[in-house]
Amino acid sequence: MSKNTAILDNTNFIPTTAQKRIDLLDIFRGFAIFGIFIVNIEIMNCTFINQEVFHKQWYSNLDQLAIRILQLFFYSKFFPIFSFLFGLGIAMQITSRIKNNTYSIYFFIRRMILLFIFGVLHIIFLWSGDVIHLYAILGVFSIFLIKKSNTVLIWSVLLLLLFPFYEHIFGLFFEWIGFFPSQMLKEYSSENITYTIRYAPYIKGIQLRLVEYISNIPVLFFYLMPIALSMFILGIYFGKKNYINSIEIVVKKIKKPILCIAILSNIYRLIFLFILIDHPIYKNEIFYPIFTKLMVVSDIFMGLFYLWIIAWLIRYPIWKKIFIPFTYVGRMALTNYILHSLIGLFIFSSIGLQLYETLSPYETTMLAIAVFTLQVVFSKIWLDYFNYGPLEWIWRCFSYKKILPIKKNKPLA
Repeated sequence: MSKNTAILDNTNFIPTTAQKRIDLLDIFRGFAIFGIFIVNIEIMNCTFINQEVFHKQWYSNLDQLAIRILQLFFYSKFFPIFSFLFGLGIAMQITSRIKNNTYSIYFFIRRMILLFIFGVLHIIFLWSGDVIHLYAILGVFSIFLIKKSNTVLIWSVLLLLLFPFYEHIFGLFFEWIGFFPSQMLKEYSSENITYTIRYAPYIKGIQLRLVEYISNIPVLFFYLMPIALSMFILGIYFGKKNYINSIEIVVKKIKKPILCIAILSNIYRLIFLFILIDHPIYKNEIFYPIFTKLMVVSDIFMGLFYLWIIAWLIRYPIWKKIFIPFTYVGRMALTNYILHSLIGLFIFSSIGLQLYETLSPYETTMLAIAVFTLQVVFSKIWLDYFNYGPLEWIWRCFSYKKILPIKKNKPLA
């Protein structure tokens, strides 16, 4: 077995197979889907415009604990993880197809086109908080970035992450073209939004989702796009360096620096959340973007630290058993991501249980855990009979321009 198809297991010096590396990536993806849903269900239960007032009504110890856990361990941590894994996946696919002389740029452009269509349909029919259309747009650029040197990639990541003035630049641009997305929701009061989601006909919900999406375009460009692109590029860098083929060696090698970064970034996060945010200097227009950018970077470091610690822990059998259920969800990441929104639509909107703005932070967190547990079971059963998740299958068929078998061949008796 070559060095490109096996890595050393530092525990027992037995080569780790390619399948085990794929399992690790699926664990990462499943873990990211879990964290994203924990965060997204809060927004499904109460849109951004209503959240400040809505969250102030929950005083119980369980709700306050849930809010702190979300702030410390979930908010802004999992979107970067998913973005990194997306870039890593693109790099691995491209390098593999180049090695096999089957690389075609049109193949990857087709994949991004269908992913964009999935994202648009997701926004229209299910939820305005979609990010996969953004992934599709940035994914096209990432395809070309893989040709750049590793030095250029790393400097691009640092520049995208540390540049603090996106809001000023895009704000001036929107003002120049006369586009004021924040005005889009003016006709919707908080009470009107609540009524529309909870009781109005489904078509009214579609109209609100489109208006809400347009109003959130600044967040998409000021905040999410730089993070997504920087993590895509970091994932491409890891893919080009082929680190996944020596993951255990890499994990062990970066142990000290990753722990130091995690400690320092968490010290800043605690200072930011519990001290700085209430200090007058935080309101200063010069320092505000710098403080918030450092918080964003600290959250990203925390997310990447999650990946490192998972890779470290699954070397031990007991931890691998704990994380294995994430592989089932990870193998159907796109399907499960969209399924979250379908479930959320049923739980919160007029076409289902009408529970919008009725669940506390603790209740939505517990609900997300319960739903994800059911998704683990569903994904395991589905993959016992099928090769891919339903949306993954459609995506592959479109990419390869042919109908691929989805059912597993039954073993001969």
